[in-house]
Amino acid sequence: MTGIQDVYRQQFKTTLASFIQYRASIFIWTIDRILEPLIYLVVWSAVARATGGRVGGFDASQFAGYFIVMMLVTQVTYTWVMYEYEYKIRHGSLSFALLRPIHPIHTDLVDNISSKLITLPLMLVAAFVLVVLFKPAFSPPVWAAALFVPALLLAFAVKFVVEWTLALSAFWTTRVSAVNQGYFVAALFLSGQMAPLSLLPHSLQVAASLLPFRWMISFPVELILGRLSPAQAAAGLAAQGAWLCLGLVMLRAVWRAGVRVYSAVGA
Repeated sequence: MTGIQDVYRQQFKTTLASFIQYRASIFIWTIDRILEPLIYLVVWSAVARATGGRVGGFDASQFAGYFIVMMLVTQVTYTWVMYEYEYKIRHGSLSFALLRPIHPIHTDLVDNISSKLITLPLMLVAAFVLVVLFKPAFSPPVWAAALFVPALLLAFAVKFVVEWTLALSAFWTTRVSAVNQGYFVAALFLSGQMAPLSLLPHSLQVAASLLPFRWMISFPVELILGRLSPAQAAAGLAAQGAWLCLGLVMLRAVWRAGVRVYSAVGA
């Protein structure tokens, strides 16, 4: 355990130094994560005003609250491993990771957390500015606010494990862009990023709840906005825990099978 802690500590230092060196790129990526929810916020607020003030139980100020919180939740839960694994396998850089005495997932986890530590201050400033401009409305009960942090951490864990597992499809095909695009389109609709799930047809709401998408992003947003009952919150936490356990089992199985067939393609 002490050895793992030392590895994490050193990897944090290395990753933070790398991100600081490429701070212009980090800034651009962060702006992109601010603009997407801002566009949805403006569009849905305009729709609400044009249709008598409310759409699907949301008025303009509630849409503002939803997408500002969504922006912060997305910042905490995003990962980029699905974009990288194809490159790692095609160019053989995964071979070096396999020679290390710890599982490669630890390096990816540290990289993701380090990135969030660097970009979160800018996201908080952006959220403050949006609060001043759009005057969001939400008042979560105390119990919901207390459960928000564990729900957010579980959301990140579920998303990271699921996407890391899907990224391993690159072991069998060196071109995974179709898999990635299909997944991200589904996530855009079913995780609540484009619109609150309550605005979707009932069939899509059911699909979002049965699949992991709702529990990756929408659930902690709904929780902190005070839109869930205690029973619904407990069920949501249970669903997150179930998907995390299932994801870890699938990750272990897919990783073992993938390493057996792995061969570096080269540049």
